[in-house]
Amino acid sequence: MHWTTLVSAQDLAAHLGKPGLVLVDCRHALSDVDAGEAAWARGHLPGAGHAHLERDLSRPGPASEGRHPMPTEAQFAALLGRLGITPGDQVVAYDEDSGAMAAARFWWLLRLFGHARVAVLDGGFAHWRALGLPVDTREPTPVPAYPGHYDRNAYLSTEQVQARLGEAPGWLLDARPPERFRGEFDNLDPVAGHIPGAGNRPFPANLSEGRFQPPDELLRQFTRLLQGRKPEDVVLSCGSGVTACHNLLAMEHAGLHGARIYPASWSGWVADRSRPVATGA
Repeated sequence: MHWTTLVSAQDLAAHLGKPGLVLVDCRHALSDVDAGEAAWARGHLPGAGHAHLERDLSRPGPASEGRHPMPTEAQFAALLGRLGITPGDQVVAYDEDSGAMAAARFWWLLRLFGHARVAVLDGGFAHWRALGLPVDTREPTPVPAYPGHYDRNAYLSTEQVQARLGEAPGWLLDARPPERFRGEFDNLDPVAGHIPGAGNRPFPANLSEGRFQPPDELLRQFTRLLQGRKPEDVVLSCGSGVTACHNLLAMEHAGLHGARIYPASWSGWVADRSRPVATGA
């Protein structure tokens, strides 16, 4: 097992029960923050623990860090221990389906912590169940807190993003819906629009019929968006640093390595109303 972006339900099922395979249920609903954990309690992939988007993959923080500030290193290390994850494990995270977002956030955070062997289940729990694959209610065996640290070169602060505002448009890709990007409305943040110089890549565009598009098609689409830039020169954002991870996962699956996340994203950017805002396409 050496999966680092996506894994199919069939491939994962063939390895169930093997030593060193750890599964993580990240199901979450923005409309009901307890629904994902309740669904996990009713049944999940064999032995999977649950990572909660609000309590585990985020933490309370100042408005300048956006609506979903990253957990501290100590908090994330403790979570990994509770989930039974050790440095040598192959980890697979999943959401309700590939259009959900929390599994990609977990994937990014674990990679940021220095763990390369982590993937997301393509199609998620819904596809797994549709194939009639096993589900149970067993929980993982906790282990000591994971010995890791965030790679601080893999994400940007607001100050670093602000320093790039003079660059030609397209250096930043925003994963939010087109209407919010264009500034027609915003039902989550107090200001509508986008960071000047950003392009729009709504994260559902990564999918086709509930699964991620093939790598060659993702490569074609993102290459056009990059406009000749190297992937490592591109910044990914969204509303609060969650769906940006979906675009990063798609880029990595396409072989475009090294893009960085702006965790505070739009909600952190507009916490200071003096920062410039762009509207339109």
